[in-house]
Amino acid sequence: MTITPPARPSPTTALNREPYGLTPPDLSVFETLESEVRSYCRSWPAVFDRAQGSYLHDEDGHTYLDFFAGAGSLNYGHNNPVLKRALIDYIERDGITHGLDMATTAKRAFLESFQNVILRPRDLPYKVMFPGPTGTNAVESALKLARKVKGRESVVSFTNAFHGMSLGSLAVTGNAFKRAGAGIPLVHGTPMPFDNYFDGTVPDFIWFERLLEDQGSGLNKPAAVIVETVQGEGGINVARAEWLRALQDLCHRQDMLLIVDDIQMGCGRTGAFFSFEEAGIVPDIVTLSKSISGYGMPMSLCLFKPELDIWEPGEHNGTFRGNNPAFVTATATLDTYWADDQMEKQTLARGEQVERALLDIVDEMDAIGVGFRGRGLVWGMEFDDKARATAVTRRAFELGLLLETSGPQSEVVKLLPPLTISPEELDEGLRILARSVRETA
Repeated sequence: MTITPPARPSPTTALNREPYGLTPPDLSVFETLESEVRSYCRSWPAVFDRAQGSYLHDEDGHTYLDFFAGAGSLNYGHNNPVLKRALIDYIERDGITHGLDMATTAKRAFLESFQNVILRPRDLPYKVMFPGPTGTNAVESALKLARKVKGRESVVSFTNAFHGMSLGSLAVTGNAFKRAGAGIPLVHGTPMPFDNYFDGTVPDFIWFERLLEDQGSGLNKPAAVIVETVQGEGGINVARAEWLRALQDLCHRQDMLLIVDDIQMGCGRTGAFFSFEEAGIVPDIVTLSKSISGYGMPMSLCLFKPELDIWEPGEHNGTFRGNNPAFVTATATLDTYWADDQMEKQTLARGEQVERALLDIVDEMDAIGVGFRGRGLVWGMEFDDKARATAVTRRAFELGLLLETSGPQSEVVKLLPPLTISPEELDEGLRILARSVRETA
């Protein structure tokens, strides 16, 4: 299958694009009525009106190349025409919109495609749970199930992890700012060092395993370990395949379940559909959300081995877990992009393109102290001067490129373009990035 990205608007190259923002947009209603909790709109002061493919357009006619992709919810671009057609057809025939967990034709089609296109070719035996429409709901259901299965409360997570904003998810999240928002103690979670946390000076899991085996350590026996193979919000920290294999082995030996949070890094972001495939592991539980619907609509999954399916009917539920239009676009996504290996190959090729461009930037700007890391189409540039990342993203916005920062001190510029981006669009964005780094040095 040849993957053709949606038609792009008239090109405006990074070399001749001039800064936007001479006439500030009218943001008054947002500033006076909307809560102070809003965040992305502060970084990108524009009123966005339309989007297609790899681009957004604001109401003043400015065009922005999107290297944010809805925080990973738009792996297939904005208003992907294949997915849009499937959605319109379904709506026009009065297909079910809201279905709780009732059996519907849309859910059946999704389950059949997910089994035939994703699970069976990978020899994954998972049962599928629809826990609610958000990623944090998927994580909550995974934590609840692990505790129910093992009869233990403690869950181990890792430094710089991010798993969501509800209380259970926050308890296994590392970021101090986000944790503080809970307003109450976050309990039953214990952090351990992520891969390379000590810059290679400490053997993997030596502290973790010592605590597990020492009856005087004070560590309650964990029910599970939850991990991201690439920490997105934590700063694009990439776990090595051998580290993930060793973690799975430790979990098996110590009677702990292994949960992989694939909410941002799954659905092809790192190349393969699941980010853990490269390591050759089979987690006990997997959480998916963000791009599982393909179209940016709320949807999440909790996958687990059949022997773990000890739920009582209705023990974890939610009013909006039956988002049937999301099932429709999810099915179209699987059938269009994952029936063969072309999407994976394309993502890896685009990733090599990004890596080459970042290497050039690092070589050019060596004096300012900058490095990079990533996999597939998720990459991060980290600056020794931690404030520089924010300056780079601001300059990029002025030049028409949407970029986010990540890391505990927002010290990393995060690249998260759509998987369907063309080589020319990717090159355009990377040139804007290079210019932004250069002009903020």
